[in-house]
Amino acid sequence: MKILIINGPNLNFLGIREPNIYGTKSYSDLINYLKEFTKQLNDKKINLNVLFFQSNHEGAIIDKIQEAYLNHIDGIIINPGAFTHYSYAIHDAIKSVNIKTVEVHLSNINEREEFRKISVIRPACINTFMGKQFESYREAILYLIDEISKE
Repeated sequence: MKILIINGPNLNFLGIREPNIYGTKSYSDLINYLKEFTKQLNDKKINLNVLFFQSNHEGAIIDKIQEAYLNHIDGIIINPGAFTHYSYAIHDAIKSVNIKTVEVHLSNINEREEFRKISVIRPACINTFMGKQFESYREAILYLIDEISKE
């Protein structure tokens, strides 16, 4: 099973950007956390390959979503960052590839500024996990494994 984790703008600045909201751990810490979790799952005989991508550019994220289709990726986890609130292009890309996709946020966007409460990405996704920092990704992986396994 192949899962692609896409992280959008400013996620590369984790630990630097507003640590009171996003925490003090870095993007490298996030990747290492997820790699360790994947290893634990694989030790339990879940054949999981997790790929990572981060970009501050909307078009690069759309290209990666389309590549996921061509590369037979089984599921996508996306933290679209600020694109969450206005990128109908990313929404459309997710819809076009017909790959089970889960939206993730480190913070709880429903408890932040008014503009952050709106996700134009959510309707294209099968679920959303948020507000639990790195744990949100872990929950998304487990959920996606379960959903893909039902096929």
